[in-house]
Amino acid sequence: MKNYLTISEVRKGLESKEFSSYELMQHYLKRIKDYSRLNAYVTLDEDKALASAQQADERIAKGEDLPLLGVPIAVKDLFCTKGIRTTACSKILSEFVPEYESTVTQNLLDNGAVFIGKTNMDEFAMGSANITSYFGACFLPYRKKSKPDMELVPGGSSGGSATAVASDLCVAATGSDTGGSIRQPAAFSGLVGIKPTYGLCSRWGMVAFASSLDQAGPLTKTVKDAAIMLKAMAGYDPKDSTSENVEIPDYTTFLDQSVKGMRIGIAKEYLEGLNDENLALLEKVKSWLIDAGCEVVDISLKTTSYALPAYYIIAPAEASSNLARYDGVRYTKRAENFSNIDELYINSRSEGFGEEVKRRILTGTYVLSAGYYDAYYTRALKIQKMIKEDFRDNAFAKVDLILCPTTPSTAFGIEESANMTPIEMYLNDVYTVNANIAGLPAISVPAGLSKDGLPMGVQLIGNRFAEGDIFKVSHVIEKSANFAELRKEIITI
Repeated sequence: MKNYLTISEVRKGLESKEFSSYELMQHYLKRIKDYSRLNAYVTLDEDKALASAQQADERIAKGEDLPLLGVPIAVKDLFCTKGIRTTACSKILSEFVPEYESTVTQNLLDNGAVFIGKTNMDEFAMGSANITSYFGACFLPYRKKSKPDMELVPGGSSGGSATAVASDLCVAATGSDTGGSIRQPAAFSGLVGIKPTYGLCSRWGMVAFASSLDQAGPLTKTVKDAAIMLKAMAGYDPKDSTSENVEIPDYTTFLDQSVKGMRIGIAKEYLEGLNDENLALLEKVKSWLIDAGCEVVDISLKTTSYALPAYYIIAPAEASSNLARYDGVRYTKRAENFSNIDELYINSRSEGFGEEVKRRILTGTYVLSAGYYDAYYTRALKIQKMIKEDFRDNAFAKVDLILCPTTPSTAFGIEESANMTPIEMYLNDVYTVNANIAGLPAISVPAGLSKDGLPMGVQLIGNRFAEGDIFKVSHVIEKSANFAELRKEIITI
């Protein structure tokens, strides 16, 4: 069976009877075992996965035709899946089995997808390297030319989903993005990852990190696959008060549309301190877009430098509130030793949460506390409003999309991450948090390789609900980069 199949190729193979969904699922389950050292998956139910694939084959035989019918998909471990353990890769939820399905995963099931298993992630989606998981770190299947023995991180927090797709342990995967957790792993892994407009995908049934920033999205091998996945995942949900009741188009219809006359902005603030490789890549992408008929213009987003500080006030504040429910009383892991209710709470939370999660809870509790609420949280919300206005009034009044880097570097080593301070780790989100703060759609597309032979991505940020434009221009970059050929040059394990 051919490796690295896309959604379109899988659907074609299923329809032509080249292989069955059951055979495909067997193939992926075997690969997962063969590449178990990557630690991409934390929960597998092989019997259920194979039974679902067999049911998909029966539906195909009856003539049913759905966009994802029979396609094996991996699910990030913060989407609740009925009857399948959902932990957010935290000890405190390590025994939680939901009795309901998240809206996003139900939408995928309704479109015919079959689930392989739940993928590794940073605990409660808090991290940029997939090293804070209760189930251990996840590894990228690639190697640096200069340091071929170094284990590389896949990025976070959707690192398990990125590794699963990049290692061909599934066809595509779900991720979530609070400050870059889809786009950063996509850039590190040579994948396409899109964070949609806030409210396009329902948050119901997702384990919450920061409710005003969290958004579900796909990690895929191609732009077309991302368009197919997003169409399936998105949609209005009355169970989510922040869900937007807008029409969800067939995003694949945008892929071959002309981009002639589109204005692409490059904000000077995104270029400050950028390394030479990222600068050279942006110049290359800029030339591709000009050749395709786009007009590339210089713009300014003066609030850019405020986004990261605001994010690391708003996100921990919301996290401290959202994670208060995990107290050892109901569905979470309970401490064994306690003599009263206070000790039950304290011991269960102390034993159940990892260090990074505790750090963010404490930070969030501090900025929400009496005497500091106005000094930190209220000011951060005012800055968030300024950032939204900056995009609306200064950027999208002049351009259709904004082009910028996805990450300040390529994938780094596990050992290197261990020596990073929390602030150094947080700086990995410097180019991605703006879109979350403003609630805007943004995509990372693989566009080249570093001198060390690792994937490099570029990011496109659009106005609210401009996913169609994003896919249109992303497809131009994808065709120009021809990353499918570049991928063959990457050192893989």
